[in-house]
Amino acid sequence: MDVTSTKAAIRQTLSTTPRRSLRLGHSSATRTANASIRTLQTQQHLKLNVSSCSRSSSSRSLSMQASRMVAHAAISADAASVVEGKAAPHGGKLSDLMVTDEAERKALVAACEGRTIELSDRNACDVELLMVGGFSPLDGFMNEEEYKSVVETMRLPSGLLFGLPVVMDTDDASLAPGMKVLLTYNGQDLAVMEIESTYKPNKPLEAKQCYGTSSLEHPGVQMISMERGGTYMGGKIFGLEKPTRVFPCKTPAEVRAMLPANVDVVAFQCRNPVHKAHYELFTRALDADNVGGDGVVLVHPTCGPTQDDDIPGVVRYRTYEVLKEETADPKVNWAYLPYSMHMAGPREAIQHMIIRKNYGCTHFIIGRDMAGSKSCLDGEDFYGAYDAQDLAKEMSEELGVKTVPSLNIVYTEEEGYVTADVASDKGLSIKKLSGTKFRQMLRAGEDIPEWFAFKSVVKVLRENN
Repeated sequence: MDVTSTKAAIRQTLSTTPRRSLRLGHSSATRTANASIRTLQTQQHLKLNVSSCSRSSSSRSLSMQASRMVAHAAISADAASVVEGKAAPHGGKLSDLMVTDEAERKALVAACEGRTIELSDRNACDVELLMVGGFSPLDGFMNEEEYKSVVETMRLPSGLLFGLPVVMDTDDASLAPGMKVLLTYNGQDLAVMEIESTYKPNKPLEAKQCYGTSSLEHPGVQMISMERGGTYMGGKIFGLEKPTRVFPCKTPAEVRAMLPANVDVVAFQCRNPVHKAHYELFTRALDADNVGGDGVVLVHPTCGPTQDDDIPGVVRYRTYEVLKEETADPKVNWAYLPYSMHMAGPREAIQHMIIRKNYGCTHFIIGRDMAGSKSCLDGEDFYGAYDAQDLAKEMSEELGVKTVPSLNIVYTEEEGYVTADVASDKGLSIKKLSGTKFRQMLRAGEDIPEWFAFKSVVKVLRENN
């Protein structure tokens, strides 16, 4: 089904669906329908094409979901609503899957009858985010219908936007629907999963749709192809305890409690140490036209697994802690996210926006080639420089999270940090230091220019090099 025919199907559903069942005014439902159409247009723009067989399957799925999206148009009402002065969670309610009653906890573990799964670092991050509501409105790992819907349409079956599938994988053929299994991690009992379904994923389709390529040169494709097992399992999660980590990760509820109410909260996502250009970038974001004068920043780095050549999460955490202490800016809040990067570009930008919405953010800084990745063979980019920004802007209104473009900040000899356009207009002398050169200087023990990096951050990096 192409965009035109899908549009017609949605309009037809709108015309025949009673207003009362939609629980929204016609204009709101129409906006939701338009958002659904924009998603299809965006998928075409990103050229996430699959084989003719897969396209046929995807078209049937889209056809069935056209009416489903409109029938669930009320979901989008949370985009503009607030909960206790903070942005409403995705879907309207923050999931909390933690089981606090001790007798219930013991009964859940006993029901596993000795069945266990030792989680990978990535899976442990997913379990934690499910338990605490970072992946709201999910209450467990996706079943086959949810998985297919997110892979093919970037939406849950309800029509609610969701960037990437959240799945539990296994190669254990003895695990079957109806069973409970204990999820462990580094000696901890984290959660019990009630297996509702097992299914064989279409990994080539998942790779092509979610990462834009099926090439093993992409780290995300490598992950789903070479790290994940051949069977996915869907089912509800019952949380026992959060993973013990060197870096404490506040829950969405805890972050919401620490953020001021009724102000704009601008999220800054990063997976590397914060250098001076980054700091300039996220503090200047508060001056953006769509950010209120009393707005604040939430620096919310991902501290889970990323690309192989990235600095380990524990080391990154230490750099953030010393910088937080050094700058002590009351407008800048810090928290850490137990999230595993997929390097999925546009799709991951949507995932990050959804997660930060659950943590109470109203705005999201999105940079050039966000969550992008390069071929490990020829160094070519998998995504266009502005693909993530374009998709984020497209989905912004429906998500209820405003985008703040990442400023192109440069350092000049004459005026320090300014935007690139100012430097160009004034003919200022720009100084540059690439990340590769910085790492080489760090390893060689050379002095790092103070205009580039904070001394406190460099000290931590040297100590952990």
